Amino acid sequence: MNETYFKQLEETLYHEQLPNGLNVYILPKKGFSKTFVTFTTKYGSIDREFIPIGKEEPVIVPDGIAHFLEHKMFEKEEGDVFQKFSEKGASANAFTSFTKTTYLFSSTDHVLENTKTLLDFVQQPYFTEQTVEKEKGIIAQEITMYDDQPDWRLYFGAIENMYKEHPVKIDIAGTIESINQITADHLYECYHTFYHPSNMVVFVVGAVDPNQMMNFIKEDQAAKSFEEPQEIKRFFPTEQNSVAYSERSLQMDVQKPKVIFGIKSNNATISGNEMLNFELSMQVAIELIFGRTSAFYQDVYDKGLVDESYSADFSMEQGYGFTMIGSDSPNPETLVKSIKQTILDNTNEWNFSDEDLKRITRKKIGYFLRALNSIEYIANQFTRYSFNEMNLFDVVPALESLTMEQVKNAFETLKNEETHTIFTIVPFEKKGQ
Repeated sequence: MNETYFKQLEETLYHEQLPNGLNVYILPKKGFSKTFVTFTTKYGSIDREFIPIGKEEPVIVPDGIAHFLEHKMFEKEEGDVFQKFSEKGASANAFTSFTKTTYLFSSTDHVLENTKTLLDFVQQPYFTEQTVEKEKGIIAQEITMYDDQPDWRLYFGAIENMYKEHPVKIDIAGTIESINQITADHLYECYHTFYHPSNMVVFVVGAVDPNQMMNFIKEDQAAKSFEEPQEIKRFFPTEQNSVAYSERSLQMDVQKPKVIFGIKSNNATISGNEMLNFELSMQVAIELIFGRTSAFYQDVYDKGLVDESYSADFSMEQGYGFTMIGSDSPNPETLVKSIKQTILDNTNEWNFSDEDLKRITRKKIGYFLRALNSIEYIANQFTRYSFNEMNLFDVVPALESLTMEQVKNAFETLKNEETHTIFTIVPFEKKGQ
């Protein structure tokens, strides 16, 4: 078992890759009574075209299948897994994102027993056509519910504006039409391709003895049989640099217009330390220019163009990335003009000092260190960094070593107008004004 001590954070991370390929990470936290365990596969909604294990030709599966599979994993022939966790005092959940599916529990007692339940139910698929058909109605209701949420439609509308081909533009849950195409055979095909231990990570954080937990997981995995690990071949369409739509709007039952100004990143093929440094540089740049302590924010707030819903952030995974700046606003057109002008002004003339950089990086380090008091945050973030060949605990030293040149260069990637898009949600009576 490998041990890595992060002196600055006073944390020791334990890691071992098991013979079946499963990566297990354990982070003991002193003073905590709760333990949080996640079991994650590098398989999300964007993985719609791939070569199934044991076959030679690529297939395209129905949209929403990763999310559908996540739902079905909890249902077994002997009953619902949630009940089993509940009997041992654990709170269990799962979620699917664009790039991964995570199953998890938290508990203060019976941690090993709950870990056994987690490992077993994720590694024992059970699907029938009858249970699959029943689930379609449940997920259709979930899709309809999200369709009625303005903030979700705003976020996804902006992504749809940006991407012409990449499947990130497709809702994680799919559509009612696409989920109706899903069969039990589809689920087994995706499961056997993406749920092999070599494509998965177990992460344990909290009140845990690392040696005891590691030995427990190793014994559990050694008692199970798995096929030899094989490389998963995924396919993604070529995406152009420009956005799919420069501007669109949608009418919904809202009191005030909502707008997002989105900027598509064309630097999305990087990974590892290069990705970490670019991501942090971009986040610092966005905070400098558009954060709540910026001159821009003070100006648009004083003019009543934004309210407490305002946000400005940058998101990135391997294959896609974007900046989103938005708010509820009585005058979204004026707000967008101000955002565009601010980008132009700061790419033409960069007026920030090293002291400004230190202020923002210290602020981000402070937020990060406080977040490390949340075992839920650590568990959810660690795997995301791991799948992108980064380490969550490298964030602080990377922030401390950022240079103004890196930040400025990252910000300059925002200036290409071909990558800009606007998505607006307006009240029914105000569309076209």
